[in-house]
Amino acid sequence: MSSGPSGKRATVHDLARTAGVSLATIDRVLNRRPGVRQSTIDKVEAAIAGLGFQRDLSASLLARGRDLNIAFLIPGGANEFMDELCDAVRQQMAVTRPERIAISLSRPRPLDPADLAAALDALSPALCDCAVIVASQSPVVVEAVDAATRRGIAVLTLVSDLPDSARRHFVGIDNLAAGRTAAQLLGRFCTHGEIGIIAGAMELADHRARLDGFRAVMAAEFAHLSLVGPLEGFDDPAKTEALATRLLAQNRNLTGIYNLGAGNAGLRAALLAHQGPRPRAIVHELTPTSRLGLAEASFDLVLDQNPAGEIRAAIAAARALALGAAAASEPIGIGIFLRDNLG
Repeated sequence: MSSGPSGKRATVHDLARTAGVSLATIDRVLNRRPGVRQSTIDKVEAAIAGLGFQRDLSASLLARGRDLNIAFLIPGGANEFMDELCDAVRQQMAVTRPERIAISLSRPRPLDPADLAAALDALSPALCDCAVIVASQSPVVVEAVDAATRRGIAVLTLVSDLPDSARRHFVGIDNLAAGRTAAQLLGRFCTHGEIGIIAGAMELADHRARLDGFRAVMAAEFAHLSLVGPLEGFDDPAKTEALATRLLAQNRNLTGIYNLGAGNAGLRAALLAHQGPRPRAIVHELTPTSRLGLAEASFDLVLDQNPAGEIRAAIAAARALALGAAAASEPIGIGIFLRDNLG
């Protein structure tokens, strides 16, 4: 904990005294406003480090005199995980209201970069401090993110990153590690045969990272298993069911399936209808469908990324960015669920 000369929590007054500058200068440095010499910034930063100073973001937010406005842009459609993210956003609307944080939620069409870009372009900096988006890797989305940033709106990416844009922060799991985890487990479940891979859309950075991690571990440690795919189901249950049905029919030596995207309802339906030996299946996100799949043994394992925790982390990062602080959030852990630990 930071402490001033009296041993109590360090204040801006302690910072000003230690750095030998005015309170107005401390305010300009903390909020990254122009007009301060680099040598003065260095002195203030040295005082921050020496005192272990930490900003009270809640008090700073109240001192702004207006609400912090956060816009969540989360895809619509039939993706249960996106629905759970939206449920978590709605829960936080009431929780954050006393802290003068106003949250809005809109749902662009799924896997439609133009619709997401249009939603971003429609945001005004007078009404929005920060936008939190689930992004697809598309030039039109990158340009919309960059344009929003130029207008003074901080953009955060959620679940799937957009590192080549001007986005300020990413909140989500390590998707490369998630793919590697799936490979380590499925490689142990399956001693022979072929592993089918179903993706949502390879334009999504999180899906590409999961695939890269999965392939790397399979090639290094389970080279005796052949990979089939990825086949893109576009996170749609009906399309995923058709893909999985064809995959099962055309590959008689299929011993495992990894669905690195959504559409789990379709995969479950295909597995239940399959007449031959059931392949082992690993999927993502602990939703009602994947819980049911685990309980009835259609699915063997679910990798989860805690939607409620991700939304809380996104709000904390947005609040920090709006107040000129670093957007540091705890890493989102990868949950591993089997039938036996559903709770």
